[in-house]
Amino acid sequence: MLIRVPPPSRALESEVTPESIYLSRRKLMQGSLALAAMAAMPGWAGAETQGVYGDVEPAKAPGWFEEKLAAARWQAITVEGESITPFKDATHYNNFYEFGTGKGDPAANAGKLQVEPWTVMVDGEVGKPGRYAIEDLVKPHAFEERIYRLRCVEAWSMVIPWLGFPLADLLKQVEPTSSARYVRFETLVDRERMPGQRSGFSLIAWPYVEGLRLDEAMHPLAFVAVGMYGRVLPNQNGAPLRLVVPWKYGFKSIKSIVRISLVDEAPKTTWERIAPNEYGFYANVNPQVDHPRWSQATERRLPSGLFSPNVIDTRMFNGYEEVAGLYAGMDLARYY
Repeated sequence: MLIRVPPPSRALESEVTPESIYLSRRKLMQGSLALAAMAAMPGWAGAETQGVYGDVEPAKAPGWFEEKLAAARWQAITVEGESITPFKDATHYNNFYEFGTGKGDPAANAGKLQVEPWTVMVDGEVGKPGRYAIEDLVKPHAFEERIYRLRCVEAWSMVIPWLGFPLADLLKQVEPTSSARYVRFETLVDRERMPGQRSGFSLIAWPYVEGLRLDEAMHPLAFVAVGMYGRVLPNQNGAPLRLVVPWKYGFKSIKSIVRISLVDEAPKTTWERIAPNEYGFYANVNPQVDHPRWSQATERRLPSGLFSPNVIDTRMFNGYEEVAGLYAGMDLARYY
């Protein structure tokens, strides 16, 4: 079964990856996840190991991931013909302040993070609260691949193929009550293995907190990722469980989630607390509303360099205009 992202962000037929490539890829992924097999993967990943991973050592996937991967639904649509960001760039240029503020800090420091075993506390306005092992939380849901743009508030962007399932499916699993209006997320606190949390210069009061309105969380584009590029999610990209909300700035897509709470009032998110004049609750990508210190009208698509800056125009909702109905009648300059 092919999962297609609905219009208007859907690619044109002329931009669809040839079926033979994806059939070959699907057959490959149903087999070994070993590096030798990955090196032969066609399509967006490239044909050579160096093109797929650069100098990244593939992490060993847990059993629950391998089992679900064998039955994954591979999406045969790219993002309007845009090139997939190389794996090395997507894993070595990150904001994950728990590991440090530098773009290379997550890749350098995340290797010691222990992601097995992993549990997620689900509480608040739900019919099935409790502490869930990740394998139990993931087990009922079929893996899908979603190729999404990722737009950072700092005005750089990527195109990444994620593996996971709709956030709405997870929320339905725990049965929100009629009082639930928002979803609050927390990331892991582990000062021993997350050096950024030990820094005396950090302005962040850990844990990192993010939130969505319930209707945003239930939108078909909102996604829970447990993998990327056909493999398990690397630690520096939010292993083992992260949020992906492609029409919002990247800081909304919280990483290494350990708590999901259904609540009746809007949660105060981390960046709202630190700089409410710069970062609002909604954080929708909007080229018409500048950050107080820089323009949001354009973005630098990675990879880029001094002589090839690769600057492109930013689109409203990052090009995912099918979410516009969620904000009908709202002043999106005021509710930024």
